[in-house]
Amino acid sequence: MKLKVGIIGCGTIGSRLAKFIDESLDKEAVVSVLCDTDINKAKKLSAEIKSKPKTADIQELINESSLVIEAASASVSAQALKASIAAKKDIMIMSVGGLLGNENLLEEAKKGNIRVYIPSGAIGGIDTVKAAGQTNIKSAKLITRKPPQGFKGAPYVIENKIDLDTIKQEKVLFEGTAKEAIKGFPANINVSAVLSLASIGAEKVRVVIMACPDSKANTHQVQLEGDFGKLTTITENVPCPDNPKTSYLAILSAIATLKQIFSSIKIGT
Repeated sequence: MKLKVGIIGCGTIGSRLAKFIDESLDKEAVVSVLCDTDINKAKKLSAEIKSKPKTADIQELINESSLVIEAASASVSAQALKASIAAKKDIMIMSVGGLLGNENLLEEAKKGNIRVYIPSGAIGGIDTVKAAGQTNIKSAKLITRKPPQGFKGAPYVIENKIDLDTIKQEKVLFEGTAKEAIKGFPANINVSAVLSLASIGAEKVRVVIMACPDSKANTHQVQLEGDFGKLTTITENVPCPDNPKTSYLAILSAIATLKQIFSSIKIGT
């Protein structure tokens, strides 16, 4: 029997994942339900894939799915996880930032034997970070560089009245904890949440966010130090062809996670 998949969020990531399941995992799974705050997006995506899934609200989607995929926003991910735990359904979370401050839900999922899949997203080295976490991690830091306009609309930018148009050379916009970074840049720094959950927590991971006018890619640098030694990774992300605001690697990471769910062979930590 095919696994019934419900997808919350029919934007770039949700659409890509729905089409991947429909085309490449059609022997193992079927997209059966879609949900989006914009019902027209959900209907459009449904018409574009073979399984022609129904549209529903979040609760109905979860009730009718065996695997839930959240690809909406940080404001939705914790709610989706909580409802999935109550309904005893496995879930993959893309908007990881919404889990910071709600880490107790991950403990509830563990107690309820609910599988929660969190892709590495747009950064590398998470396998090493997880391995290092089996002993003492002394420090974890993320340095993110993006073109200034990539931060347009971020609450931190608005609150501090930062004029992105006047930035002509590399400038530090923010420096603080991952918890603070997610609050100030909820649509820009999901990777800090992934790093936090894999290492020493959002109140200890340090984040530096820089606006770089000459940058043509979104760059994430991870610096980790602990009993294992030191790790430094640099990931230069190209934008998804469908949406320049989304890193292509974030989508590929989610696809790789889906493939691993259905594979008996698992490579890497």
